[in-house]
Amino acid sequence: MKLSEHVRSTHNLDGAVILDILHGQMYRLNFVGSRMLQLLKHGLTNEQIADAISQEFAVPREVVAADLEQFLSHLEKHNLLQVAETGGRPR
Repeated sequence: MKLSEHVRSTHNLDGAVILDILHGQMYRLNFVGSRMLQLLKHGLTNEQIADAISQEFAVPREVVAADLEQFLSHLEKHNLLQVAETGGRPR
């Protein structure tokens, strides 16, 4: 899974802004969402992202994993992710 080729993002200390250039939609992310997006862009797996966020923000991994799943579902719902055709998102 990776971001759609039609997605652009910019990150700062407050979070991020995502632009879907294909549909002309813009989305704001808080700082944690911004960090999740950065790690996703670097090709990390869901487990690696959850581990990194848990360590960086001192939040239980189970909480991060649930938030990450919700975040990815939101990105997928708005067609901001390209999901592998062979079985959906990796867990």
